[in-house]
Amino acid sequence: MSIFQDLAKARAEVERLEKAAAQALSQKLAALPQEYGFSDLNSFIKALKAAAKGGSAVKKKGKPSPKPKAGKRGRRARITPETKEKVRELVAQNKTGAEISSILGISLPSVQNIKKELGLVRTKSKK
Repeated sequence: MSIFQDLAKARAEVERLEKAAAQALSQKLAALPQEYGFSDLNSFIKALKAAAKGGSAVKKKGKPSPKPKAGKRGRRARITPETKEKVRELVAQNKTGAEISSILGISLPSVQNIKKELGLVRTKSKK
């Protein structure tokens, strides 16, 4: 047997091993979402992206989110007409400003400003 035949056999073996390794890796990757308790691949990917950014895609029930540190400002909320309409609906359902703030994920002052803009706040009567 010549050295060229040995080389051809070695290359064929390397190719076979690479295919087997790729298939095994593919099977392991496909099983990861299930292994970590996710129902589908998309929710697993979302959690991975959030973890890479330092956040968490999975909300923990019963625990309040940590308050921002003093001096740090949160992102500015975008108040859309839909948000204003939701505030109107929640006020009609007798929700408090704090409840509305929590439901819509906007600050209490934003809720108060929207209510004022919509004419939903009681004004002090002048005597």
